[in-house]
Order: sequence, then C-alpha cells, then structure tokens
Amino acid sequence: MRTDFPLLGQDSRGFPLVYLDNAATTQKPKVVIDAITEFYQKKNANVHRGAHEISIKATEIFEESRARVSEFINAERPQEIIFTRGTTESINLLANCLQNRLSEGDEILITLMEHHSNIVPWQMACERTGAKLMAVDVDDQGNLDWSDLTHKLTDKTKIFAFTHVSNALGTVNPAYEMVQLAKQFNVITVVDGAQAALHEPLNMRKLDCDFYAFSGHKVFAPTGVGVLYGKYDLLSEMPPWQGGGEMIESVSIANTTYQSPPYKFEAGTPAIAEVIGLGRAIEYINTLDRGQINQKEQALVKSVANRLSRMERVNLIGNPDNRQSVISFLVDGSHPHDVGQILDQQGVAVRSGHHCTMPLMARLKIPGTVRASFSLYSDDRDADRLVEAVEKATDLL
Repeated sequence: MRTDFPLLGQDSRGFPLVYLDNAATTQKPKVVIDAITEFYQKKNANVHRGAHEISIKATEIFEESRARVSEFINAERPQEIIFTRGTTESINLLANCLQNRLSEGDEILITLMEHHSNIVPWQMACERTGAKLMAVDVDDQGNLDWSDLTHKLTDKTKIFAFTHVSNALGTVNPAYEMVQLAKQFNVITVVDGAQAALHEPLNMRKLDCDFYAFSGHKVFAPTGVGVLYGKYDLLSEMPPWQGGGEMIESVSIANTTYQSPPYKFEAGTPAIAEVIGLGRAIEYINTLDRGQINQKEQALVKSVANRLSRMERVNLIGNPDNRQSVISFLVDGSHPHDVGQILDQQGVAVRSGHHCTMPLMARLKIPGTVRASFSLYSDDRDADRLVEAVEKATDLL
C-alpha cells in the first residue's frame, strides 16, 4: 500500500522518510494525483453551466464525487453533501447560517478539546447574537468529563459542537451517546470529523447528528476541499451564507430566489479538480479492507505508546480510554520544538506545538506537545524509527 503514495518513497535529511504528521495532512495516492492531472488535461470546464460536451463531462464526474461522499458516510441522499474548502469553512458556514436561531441568553456548548476551528467561529456567533459560549471539561487523561457535560447541557443550549476524534490527543469521543443526550434538549448537534473520517466508520443515519464536517486533505484527497453534511430539512430551512452565481434560481434588482440544497450553499465556481480528487480518494479508500487496516494501525499506535512510556524523561500527554491514530508526548526539560527539530534531522516528520488546541493545552498546563500521528500506511519501520529518534533526542537534550 505504501507504494501507492509517491512521497513516501523519498528521503529526508539523508534518511528514508518517516512521515508521522498525518493529523496535519495525509499523503496522496498516485490515483488521486492522476485524476487531477487527467481533469486538467482532458475535462477542464466549468460545471453546471455549459451545454457543451466537456462541461457536461466535468459536471458528471463532479456530481459523481458528491454521490461517493454521500455513500461513504451513509447519508440519506447526495443533496445533503455540501462542498466547502475544508472543515474550517464548513463550521464557519454553520456559525453564520444558524445564528438566526440564537438570541441573548442562549448558549452554545463545545468541549475543551476542540480545534480552534470549532471554537472561534462560535465565539464570533456569540458576539453577533449575545449568546454565551460554554465548554465541557476534560480529565487529566484527555477523556471527556461526562458529568460536566450533563451539567452544562441544558434547556439554554441551542447548539452542541464537538470533535469526534481529538487531533491533539487522539481521544475518540462517544459521539452517538453525545448526540442522543443532546436530543433530549432539542439541541442542534455539529460534529467535527476532520480527524475521524479516515479512521472511524461513518454512518450518518446511525449517528443521527444534524451536521458533520471533515476535510479532504485528511482522507488522501487534495487540500482546498471539504465536506459539510447536513440533514436535508435543516439545510432547506437555513439561509445561504454567500451570494453569487450558481446558488440562485433567479435574480432581479428587486429580489433573488435561491436554489435548493446543496447548491444554495455553493456560491461561485467550486474547486472542481479538488472535488474530483476527493471522489477518487474515496474510491481508493473503498478498495481497502479498512477494518483490518485500522486494527493494525491501532495496534501499532498502542505499541508505540507503550514503548515511549517506558523511556526515561518521556511523558505521554493524555491516555484516553479510546485512542485513535495520535500520540502526544513531551521530553522532560525540553521544548517540543527542540524535540521536533532533532527528530526532523533523523528524517522523522512529526508536529510540535499546541496543534490549534490552546484551551486544551491550558487545561493540561503545558505549552504544547510533540505529536506523532499515524495513518493507514504507517508500519513497524516507522514505529522503530520514531522510537530510535526519540531516544537520540533524549540523549542530546
């Protein structure tokens, strides 16, 4: 499988590359790269607008990608799939389009483990509406504090936005149970699935959340494309976020009428090549035995976590009950960036910093972590090289 990803075959700093920064972005298989090249060489035209053959072909393959995404997450219909630039834009769209449901005294609930993309847009919505932002606590191991959730989820709560899998600690939240609890208070649920989409089986009909967002670049697809799933009735009720071409039925100087979902949320020319790349990435993923590969990946992550925990001066940050694809750690007396740089000098690519989760880092009383994040193509060689590189870093520091 690794040979499907061209970048993984190269060297870094004179060593065979060990790529463990998958929570930031995944690598792209050749079939995705080829699909984008083929589009620009043979099918480059705007979609939904032209009567000519090339535009018709481009539209067909574009909408095939929407259908693939719908099937991938088991949505009710392709019309529930909105293409955005990524999870960040998806959540910003919701924060703007749902603000008419908010008024002074209402509350939006998030958790302390959220990425900034699932914090700042809601802060901005609160500033516009007078609503209040609340956050559910986490324990020292990075698990959601369920008692605090049941305390803070009340009749005042109008929106509950939470991450499915923490990008900083790998915590897998009990999303279904959280959605069911919110339903008792008629709360709209928004799930940030950026870190979950590749690693957790997604079933919107079973999960029953109102909205779910993820980014293409974390599921082997290009950057600049993302998905917002929403229940069709809610999408139909929501006003559009941006105005322009494509999202309209008719325009006069006096009035404009809008298309039905999803098109009323897709103003302007979309990221056509990127959407096609996303469709091809999902097609590629569907060829894999995801269950078996995920089991191997989780076993690999558990093994690495155990090996690092036994090393002197190495402290794992977070030990959640259910972890997926991410290990965060610190070396006593050393800054995360220094550790990351020493690993880089050995050809091991990891991420160091706060990972856009500053409230979580504040809760854990640390400035940041070194984060090794795995994907379906990670293997034992990657694990061994990481452990060896950390051992060298502890010696040098």
